[in-house]
Amino acid sequence: MLERNAPATIRLRTVFISDIHLGFKGCSADLLLDFLHRVEMDTLFLVGDIIDVWSMQKSMFWPQAHNNVLRTILGKAKRGTKVIFVPGNHDEVFREFDGVVFGNLEIHREYIHQGADGRRMLILHGDEFDSVVKCSPWLAKLGSNIYDILLAANPYINWFRRKFDLPHWSLSMYLKQKAKTAVQYIGSFEESVAQAARKRGVDTVVCGHIHRAEIREIEGILYCNDGDWVESCTSLVEDMNGQLRIIDWPKLREQTRLAPIALPVGQAA
Repeated sequence: MLERNAPATIRLRTVFISDIHLGFKGCSADLLLDFLHRVEMDTLFLVGDIIDVWSMQKSMFWPQAHNNVLRTILGKAKRGTKVIFVPGNHDEVFREFDGVVFGNLEIHREYIHQGADGRRMLILHGDEFDSVVKCSPWLAKLGSNIYDILLAANPYINWFRRKFDLPHWSLSMYLKQKAKTAVQYIGSFEESVAQAARKRGVDTVVCGHIHRAEIREIEGILYCNDGDWVESCTSLVEDMNGQLRIIDWPKLREQTRLAPIALPVGQAA
């Protein structure tokens, strides 16, 4: 259920977003801008693949909406939000700036965040636990090219669906969920990330990379993936009490029809 008498702006302690892929045609920049305009937070984590350098090396694509996303994020930093950028594999060029601080904007290879409830949370993108990327970069880029074609089809599919008043849907995510090998890969990835968190002595890990939002416990470690802003358009959020939730923005936006929005009840961890 949604509380329809809540204020129009969602007030949060922390917001985690990743895999925006600015510079790529499949990026859902308008939905992200809508989300960013409806939330206020103390800390904003950019958990990798914010700018898709891989895609921009193949063809330059940078519409005004993508520029507006960056301006909105920087505007939040200027107004007091702490912004922590943890680069991913698509924007790995920024990893050489590990530890650099620009006012309220910081860049880190990985980061330990302490939640309001005292939990220690490891924040990283996660590509280092992707066996394809780690062992065969050329194969990863080949797969990325095929995947990009599927992702690029999503805006056109959803344009057509909106004509018939149908909800947001992702072809690439549908195919990924149906593929047995993809399901096995996701499970292996999640377990590897959880194992790394255990070795670092934390009880929670937040990552992105695989474009699959999830909160689940893996052998005593709370594994959280904030999803993406190409396929699912999701974010992981921490409220003022330290509870973690996944916000599916297209679904929440559709349910409320831009009425005052509150977090879904019963989806906390």
